Amino acid sequence: MEKKKKIAEIAAQEKELSEVHLEEFIDIYGADERAGVKKLVKRAEIRKKAYLEEKERIRGMKHFEQAFGDYEYICGIDEAGRGPLAGPVIAAAVILPKDSELLYVNDSKQLSSKLRESLFDQIKAEALSYAIGSASHARIDEINILQADYEAMRQAVEALDPSPQLLLNDAVIIPGLSIPQKSIIKGDAKSYSIAAASVLAKVTRDRIMEQYDELYPEYGFAKHKGYGTKEHREALKKYGPCPIHRQTFIKKVML
Repeated sequence: MEKKKKIAEIAAQEKELSEVHLEEFIDIYGADERAGVKKLVKRAEIRKKAYLEEKERIRGMKHFEQAFGDYEYICGIDEAGRGPLAGPVIAAAVILPKDSELLYVNDSKQLSSKLRESLFDQIKAEALSYAIGSASHARIDEINILQADYEAMRQAVEALDPSPQLLLNDAVIIPGLSIPQKSIIKGDAKSYSIAAASVLAKVTRDRIMEQYDELYPEYGFAKHKGYGTKEHREALKKYGPCPIHRQTFIKKVML
């Protein structure tokens, strides 16, 4: 008779399991009557349920991509940094394979920093093409945030290879592009491609602001990424603006 594995060994095995192997684990240990093993199997069943629900959520997020399935190269576009008092606005454009199903892709604001970082690498590795566009704080002051946002988006789109045949945008139509566009309200929470772009844009901008934090540590950029938090506003009043502050954004703060 085969000797049963120790519960500690089974627990270590369950801890290391990827989602795709949960069903096998449940089949192997489902009949084990030991209370400790029953608990581990129950946990695996909960994980399996969450995994299947996440796969279904991702399939639902691909509704727009499927609705325009005649296009081979569909590009999701989103930006990060419209609201902060400092730093650039960043846009990302990404074309993913039609069969792409990266779990946990979502509006970047709904994700933890750790998960965003993990998805950032996965999206780049899986993308058929991706690109980043940017507009500096100075450019934002020069032409206003909306036009700077459009400029960053155009940069990203025009850098893609292959060129997209359709753009899925988060709530905007980008002027100056001849490519067909679809504006989706709250697109970063509804479209798989836009959500992926939101992750690329957010992580890219966060990393830039963390670099700026090393140059201007008194403002706390690594923590708030340039947004107008109480800490940031107090630092502005104490130290005045630094070279990356948006002058058109901080007028009221400096009064």
